[in-house]
Amino acid sequence: MASEHQAISQHQVEQEETTIDLAELFYRLLDKAKFIIVAALLGAIIAFCVTKFFMTPMYQASAKLYVLTPDYASSNVGLVTAYIAGADDYYNYHVYLTNAENGTVDDDGTTYVTDGSGNVTVTAADGTASTYAPVDFDSVGVTAVDDHTLTYTLTYDFPGFLSLLCYLPYEPAYGPLLSEMGDQYATSAETLYSCGAFYLSDYESLETWIMKKNPENYDADNVFIDTISRIYNAEAAVNGPEMIKRGEIDEATIGSDILDSWLADDTTKDMVSMDRPNTNYTYFYMFNFMPFAHEFSNWNVEGVDAEYEPENWAKAINNTNFRKAFLYGINNAVTLAVSAPLGYDSYKLNTITPPNFCATTDGVDYTQCGGLADLTEFFDEAKAKEYRDAAIEELTAQGVTFPIKVQLPYNPSTTDWDKQCQVLKQQLEGVLNDGTDFIDIIITAGPSDSFLSAVRRNGKFEFLLCNWGADYSDPETETDPFYQAEDSRGMRYAYLRTGVEDGFITGETADAVMAYMNAIEAAKQITDDIDARYKAFADAEALLITNALVIPRGMSVPAYLATRLNYWEGQYASTGFSNKRLKGIHVLDHYISMDEYEANRDAR
Repeated sequence: MASEHQAISQHQVEQEETTIDLAELFYRLLDKAKFIIVAALLGAIIAFCVTKFFMTPMYQASAKLYVLTPDYASSNVGLVTAYIAGADDYYNYHVYLTNAENGTVDDDGTTYVTDGSGNVTVTAADGTASTYAPVDFDSVGVTAVDDHTLTYTLTYDFPGFLSLLCYLPYEPAYGPLLSEMGDQYATSAETLYSCGAFYLSDYESLETWIMKKNPENYDADNVFIDTISRIYNAEAAVNGPEMIKRGEIDEATIGSDILDSWLADDTTKDMVSMDRPNTNYTYFYMFNFMPFAHEFSNWNVEGVDAEYEPENWAKAINNTNFRKAFLYGINNAVTLAVSAPLGYDSYKLNTITPPNFCATTDGVDYTQCGGLADLTEFFDEAKAKEYRDAAIEELTAQGVTFPIKVQLPYNPSTTDWDKQCQVLKQQLEGVLNDGTDFIDIIITAGPSDSFLSAVRRNGKFEFLLCNWGADYSDPETETDPFYQAEDSRGMRYAYLRTGVEDGFITGETADAVMAYMNAIEAAKQITDDIDARYKAFADAEALLITNALVIPRGMSVPAYLATRLNYWEGQYASTGFSNKRLKGIHVLDHYISMDEYEANRDAR
């Protein structure tokens, strides 16, 4: 987390009152509240947290209608429209209607016109026109049966739906307040209602954030913290640890620049632990198979700058041996050690999906299903050099010049990312350039703001560390960065199918891409046999990795902390927003040591 998001207190705390640096989750929720919270489709599980309040048919209907209103829809609205019967038709109609009312003309020349009956005519640039009749909200497959019961009608039998209810667009919101506040909803403490364990008492952007125990919560007896105080401080990375030493706050991040000194000092070494692992996030390296300017359905990609020789890269990346030289040449332990010097082995992965994510009916972990069970440590210098030598021979015949430039961007606002890139460059070049001039990894700093839009989504990279967090507890969610349906030119990390369709990805690489796409499509059709479904998805993921279309790295490495909060008492789930809850936990009378952390690390 960047330093500007670290919060420290100005006041001494009382027993059962804590001043902490809350998880990035809370900051993101508040910063994007009007997009996230108003995106509230309510699930049956919400009955637990709103048993006495708000779960009325009016609440359900108004909140659901709100999430499907384009002006306020969450960026995750696709997780609603893809699964709820009628939601896609309702949402699309209102997108067209909004465009018509605003006089929108798309970049490709598409226009929208509505008549007095609400019909919307969409006319493409070539004159082809389609007319859409009004779609009533009653056609959407969600019904409030009574105050505590909600029925969903799905577009198909989706095994992961119940876990999806824990994710953003299904979070609860109070419908009448949504209608009253409009786009001002959740922009202040006064315009936000909560049915959770805590409510927002005071909020001033970049100043103060105070949350208090919610006495109306159904399980208030198991909420042991009365007040959570957060005071913004731009120098939290420096000031936070010092305030810990003075006993003024309950939690602060211990950055890598001071970690060694804290661990070496007898007065502070037992005050250092690590954050509870967020096991749903994994990191992997992506190749850019389309390094040139390109048009997609709703945006244009600029591609790689000429100085990084995109034509040369495009030839190289289509070579399987070239990619496998990376797969077997990267020692993930080296880069992970930058963030986890005390135990990086716990975070290395040979898969994209993390362990303990889901399991078969017999309790077999998904990562031990199908082809994933055969994946072991990839790093092997001898194999890497064998693939390198084969690649050199094949690419030389195709006119590729060496060393092949590899643009590797990073976000300067992300702690230690630059260091990880430097370590990767030294380690991988040390293996692959041994005795030859094979690659030249060029590290570039991207913008601190809007990095994903400016770099990954704009195609301005050749090799990039990416991450993905699961949205629900089914392996289909782990395909989202890679899978594209036929003729789908939407936003995906690698545009793999588009690369094949547009002729950028060819030969055996194209065959591997389409084998993966077909395998995913087959796996998605298996809905009545969980074990068979998991095996099918596992086989598909193994195809992706063994063909080096993506290179696994590991799980998210938790930050080093000084904290008095016993997170191990709290709720945990690998998906949704239950990986770090403050409900159910106590504030201890001491800062947690690394020994205590290790004893509880794998608690669930």
